[in-house]
Amino acid sequence: MMQPIPPPSSPTPDQPSAGPATPPLRPVAHLERKAAALLLLTCALVLGALVYLMYARGVFEPTQSLVLTADDSEGVVVGMDMTFSGFPIGRVHRIELANDGMVRILIDVQSKDAHWLRESSVFTLVKGIVGGTTIKAYSGILTDPPLPPGAERPVLRGDATAEIPQIMASAKELLANLSQMTASDSSLGQSLEHIQSLSDKMQGPNGVLGAVMGNEADARRVGQVLERAEQVLARMDRMVQRADRQVFDADGVMPQVKVTVLELNGLLADARQSLKKMDAVLVEAQGIGSNVNSATQDLGALRTEVEANLRKIETMMTDLQRKWPFARQPELQLP
Repeated sequence: MMQPIPPPSSPTPDQPSAGPATPPLRPVAHLERKAAALLLLTCALVLGALVYLMYARGVFEPTQSLVLTADDSEGVVVGMDMTFSGFPIGRVHRIELANDGMVRILIDVQSKDAHWLRESSVFTLVKGIVGGTTIKAYSGILTDPPLPPGAERPVLRGDATAEIPQIMASAKELLANLSQMTASDSSLGQSLEHIQSLSDKMQGPNGVLGAVMGNEADARRVGQVLERAEQVLARMDRMVQRADRQVFDADGVMPQVKVTVLELNGLLADARQSLKKMDAVLVEAQGIGSNVNSATQDLGALRTEVEANLRKIETMMTDLQRKWPFARQPELQLP
């Protein structure tokens, strides 16, 4: 119960008046009930917000477990997401140390996204230079069998910051090499000096020719040779012009050759006529030759007959010599 508020005391004659008196406050009816109702409403709102957040985070959705093993869990915290193609499909539930010294990362994978994980899937734990550690899943062949619940897979670790010392060492070595290359007594410095001297020679009186030959005497000789070559070319040009006039002018060689060719054509025409006459004579000679050939064939047949008769007579004579009284008595000679 609320205590009644006492009325304000009236000022004494010795005390100065503080002004008009304030009216008394009215008691609020059922104040305790209203405060309790407001407290309950606040608790309900907070609880509803928590339930909504848990629902939004997928706490009430069915999940399956996945165990990833690694040799170091630096950067891995409970509640971090495991992504696939940039989308979160699982969340780290617990991190524990196994008896063999390996780290076991227990991940709850939502059942609706578990079909993205296959037997051939690869899991990586990458710690970037900027940002935190991320766990990613890669499935190259989506036709492989799905990953069973409670499967245990190794995770590949990659630390970008581990390469920073090597990069710094390479950068220092590169800077040292640049310092050596740009030094005054280095090969590059000497090459630049030679190039500068060559450029100075090219800007000299003899130009590029003096820079190529190395001294002015040789450069002058080359110039003289070029002048002589130019004179020789001029002479050759005049000789060609003279030859052109001697060969192709009206009194040159070519008109005379043309006349000679015409005369030769006339002689060839006469020769053709003579050859035609000779062809007729040869035709007659061929007729005479054919008659002589036939006569020669007849003489050959006659000669053959005469030879056959002579052979017959010789055979008869041989037979007569063998027969008596024409046979000769052989003489027998003793040793």
